[in-house]
Amino acid sequence: MDRQVSEASSNLHHGSIEVVEYRSTTVGTQRKTRIYTPPGFSRNQTYPVLYLLHGIGGDEHEWFEHGEPHLILDRLYADGKLAPMIVVMPNGRAMPEDRAEGDLFAPEKLEAFERFEWDLLHDLIPFVEATYPVSTGRESRAIAGLSMGGGQSLNIGLSHLDQFAWIGAFSPAPNTKTPEQLAPNPQEAATRMSLLWLSCGDEDNLKYVSDRTHAYFAEQGVPHIWVEEQGGHDWPVWRNGLSEFSQRIFRNEPGEGSRR
Repeated sequence: MDRQVSEASSNLHHGSIEVVEYRSTTVGTQRKTRIYTPPGFSRNQTYPVLYLLHGIGGDEHEWFEHGEPHLILDRLYADGKLAPMIVVMPNGRAMPEDRAEGDLFAPEKLEAFERFEWDLLHDLIPFVEATYPVSTGRESRAIAGLSMGGGQSLNIGLSHLDQFAWIGAFSPAPNTKTPEQLAPNPQEAATRMSLLWLSCGDEDNLKYVSDRTHAYFAEQGVPHIWVEEQGGHDWPVWRNGLSEFSQRIFRNEPGEGSRR
């Protein structure tokens, strides 16, 4: 396994990121994912898991190379602001040739983003739970992502409330289902979710997706955190989303409701 120690400030205890392969029966190939384990990781304890998804132009390397989640999380651990967790950064394009190359909007590639739901639920999660010391209940499982991955997180998380209690979307893209499709039973969503997070930059040209989703949840009385911040469809917004979302998950406190 290719293990890379995070290069945070020298006075921090570091988490680690490794690239691992798992067998995907969905795709019929070996697939790769990056996995972050927290500072002080021990196989003698169990951890909750955050599945962190990339955008349409990325793959399993995108968060690591552009978002530097290991640095964000290391600093939060140093400040005592995080519950210890494992973070899995998969390739959300479930197809044999899964690199972000050529026409990113080709039908077969968009279908592969939809197919990832099956790969995640039936291949990746079982692999993680068989390989790492993780807790397996829904309260110990979160899903979040940026842009296309934000849409995936809402689509998958809200369709599988038996699997995920914590759901986050940073600037979700138009692959996001309509609000009525996301939560046809708003009361069930309201009672089962521990946290629903939605954030977007105020200059994002895809902000209408977040606006309509936020409006529906507000109208239906579904508790959620809504953050509209300065910025566009870009990494400062997504890094901040990860920082804020990660501090709130795997804790017993109720959600904070909607805010701007």
